Amino acid sequence: MSYDKDLVAGKLRRWEKYLEDFKLPSWKEIPDIGLYMEQVIILLKEYLDYLPPELKDEQIITAATINNYVRTKIMPEPVRKKYYRIHIAYLVMICTMKQILPIAVISRIIPMNISDEEVEHIYERYSDRHRKTIQYFLGQIRLVAGPILDHKDIIAESATDTDDLITMCTIFAGFSKLLAEKLLLLDGKDLTNGGSIEIRKR
Repeated sequence: MSYDKDLVAGKLRRWEKYLEDFKLPSWKEIPDIGLYMEQVIILLKEYLDYLPPELKDEQIITAATINNYVRTKIMPEPVRKKYYRIHIAYLVMICTMKQILPIAVISRIIPMNISDEEVEHIYERYSDRHRKTIQYFLGQIRLVAGPILDHKDIIAESATDTDDLITMCTIFAGFSKLLAEKLLLLDGKDLTNGGSIEIRKR
C-alpha cells in the first residue's frame, strides 16, 4: 500500500489532539428524563464521537441492535418505551466494549439484575478507566509512530511506515482481546479449583 507520510502524520496529530480532551460522560451527566429510541441513538453518537471524520457515517448502534440487547437480556428493558440513565450507561459501555469483545463476554462484565447504585459504580469506574486508557494509548502511539510523527525519541520497536503501524496496532488489539478473555476465564477460580499454572519448557 502507498501512504503520504505528511498526510498520515497530520491525521494522527489531529486525532491525538481530539482524544486528549475526549471523555465519556459522567453518571450525572447522562440524562435521566426518559428518552425515546431515536433520541438515544442521537445521544450515543454524540457520546462516542471519537471516530475519525472518514468513519463518522458508520452506524455506532441501531434501533434493531438495542432491541436485541433488551430481548437477550444484555441490558434492562425500557420503561414504557423510554430509556433512562441506567439504560444509556449500559449502552455506552456495551458500544465501547463490543468493538473488541463478544456480547456474551460483555454481559459478564456488566451483569443484569443489579441495583442502580451498583450500575453507577461500575459505570463510573469504567468511564475513569476509559479516560486513563486513552492517555496510555496516546503514549504508546507517540512511541510506536515516532518515525512517522518525526519525534526525536524513537524506540527500536517503532513502526517505520504506515503499513507497519497498521500491522502493529492490529496485533496489539488482538493480544489485548485475548488477554481480556483469558482473564475473564479466571473469574472465581484459584489454584485449588482449576486455575492451575502450566510451565512449558522452550
